[in-house]
Amino acid sequence: MFKKLLLLTALLLPVLAFGQRREIVPSPVNAEQVVTEEWLRSGVEFLCDDICEGRSSGTPGAVMATWWIRSCFKQAGLVPFDNCFVDGFRLNDGKAGHNVMGMFPGSDDTYVIIMSHFDNLGILSGRLYPGADSNASGVVALTTLARMFRKMHSVGKTYRKNVIFVALDGKLNNFAGAKRLLSEIKGGKLVNPETGQTIRKDKIELVINLDQLGSTEAPITRGKRDYLILLGNGQYARRDALMNVNRNRKLDMDLGFDYYGSRDFTRLFLNQVNDQRVFLEAGIPSVMFTSGITMRNNKPADDADGLDYPVFRKRIILIFHWLSKWV
Repeated sequence: MFKKLLLLTALLLPVLAFGQRREIVPSPVNAEQVVTEEWLRSGVEFLCDDICEGRSSGTPGAVMATWWIRSCFKQAGLVPFDNCFVDGFRLNDGKAGHNVMGMFPGSDDTYVIIMSHFDNLGILSGRLYPGADSNASGVVALTTLARMFRKMHSVGKTYRKNVIFVALDGKLNNFAGAKRLLSEIKGGKLVNPETGQTIRKDKIELVINLDQLGSTEAPITRGKRDYLILLGNGQYARRDALMNVNRNRKLDMDLGFDYYGSRDFTRLFLNQVNDQRVFLEAGIPSVMFTSGITMRNNKPADDADGLDYPVFRKRIILIFHWLSKWV
């Protein structure tokens, strides 16, 4: 009798387990696993290393940065445009510039562009300008977001919008990389690598620029180093969504939606001195995430040790959850 009971139990257990099985629903929380402080620091340190020579456009150091970003995009599973991640073009001074581009496919024909410039001052008067915060931090955030999308795909998540990731060259060369990207779009030369359809300007719902995201030396509120600034107009900034994510994910970030309370500086940083300017002038909705300018910017002191990696990680997680509501 006892043996029969054991046999019956053994037969019934798989059935009971099957009846209790629940469908696994992909959560954006899964993506947080790939965001480590070690990964962030290693990326910033490479881009700030002597081998990248300060990433001045048109130099061998900038080419090294280009190929590192290309490798990150490839490992993240992004789809290249025209079978190539690197788009070469001519800078205003005649040197060669390179944008690095890849796409995470969606299910419809609309697009979100996430971009960050990787060029910096280079070597001036024999001194290296590493450009850790400006803007290795933005580039590392860009490549990390791509890794997060790859993670979500691996657990079965699909997205409606196509997400285009672009590392821009030539910001310090009169926004050359951003202008090149816009020119490709307006000229009908940017084609969806999955569908073969031309990516039209009116199908781009939002451009997101990441510029200086690693420092905590310019807090919104004195003494509170956990902060993030989102600059953008109207519904496209989705401020309520950012605040909801911040609260629901218990990130406790101090959020700002202007440049330290100044209307003039807000207009300056949103509409004039950063890459999203090119797209705003073309009538494409655009926003910018930043942690603000510090005393290290554009100085040799802007090195990898000057960034706050725990807060940097939280910023990227917050941006990803906010972005997930867009796509």
